[in-house]
Amino acid sequence: MDTVVDEFSLSLSNVVKWIAIGAIVFGGIVPYIPQYKEIKRTEDTEGFSLFVCLTLLIANTLRIFFWFGKQYELPLLIQSIIMNITMIAMVHLCVNIRNKNQIIRSKDKVFSEVSSKDDTSGRSHKSNKQRFPVHTFRDFDLQYFWAWTDFISYIDFLIVFHIACGIVMYLFIDVPLFVELVGFLAVLFEAMLGVPQLKKNYQNKSTLGMSVQMVLMWTTGDIFKTIYFLVRQAPPQFWICGVLQILIDIGILTQVYWYRNSSGVRAKKQDMPD
Repeated sequence: MDTVVDEFSLSLSNVVKWIAIGAIVFGGIVPYIPQYKEIKRTEDTEGFSLFVCLTLLIANTLRIFFWFGKQYELPLLIQSIIMNITMIAMVHLCVNIRNKNQIIRSKDKVFSEVSSKDDTSGRSHKSNKQRFPVHTFRDFDLQYFWAWTDFISYIDFLIVFHIACGIVMYLFIDVPLFVELVGFLAVLFEAMLGVPQLKKNYQNKSTLGMSVQMVLMWTTGDIFKTIYFLVRQAPPQFWICGVLQILIDIGILTQVYWYRNSSGVRAKKQDMPD
């Protein structure tokens, strides 16, 4: 009887372990599913900060390179790889929709200008031309960093960043202090994940366009993984920054409540005549 109970307990323990591993590996991308669907449905990216994607791409890239210097649990490494793929997909969607909206606004503006000229001077209508500024990574203009108009520029930046990280890690991989610093920076960047969204909401004086489901899932996931880090005795950098993430998530949820009856600066700008 005792043997059966022990086997059942072991089996149950293994099931719980694999569920926890699955949650760690794939749980991080779940919050972005409702936000992805919201952006695709509304064809509007204004409520979502693209710097959230940048923050996670940097954090998870650093975490991947940290693994080469200090091999932590494999599920956490796999999670970082999957998260990077997810963030690239988010960037691709946002850039495509943003460009589509710019083209529409540009055509509307040109049509309005031409119609106005036709009404006052009787001049014939000329063909509309696409009129919106194009910015790329290859321009090396810091003013438009991470606000490029072509998706390839984001890929170019990531390639350069990966190469730079790879070279530096290769040179200093035998220096324990440096390796620990990389690990700390990785989780610190991840802890700052909510800051761009926090800032975006404050600037808009609204949470319109931001998926509240995404933030609730952030909070749930951050609580779960922080507990996981503590139980699995992950490097202290992980759980310390996990606690910081939870506090930022709470800050964003506070904004949801605070701005619940506010249409925000963004809506007021849209209502103003050009």
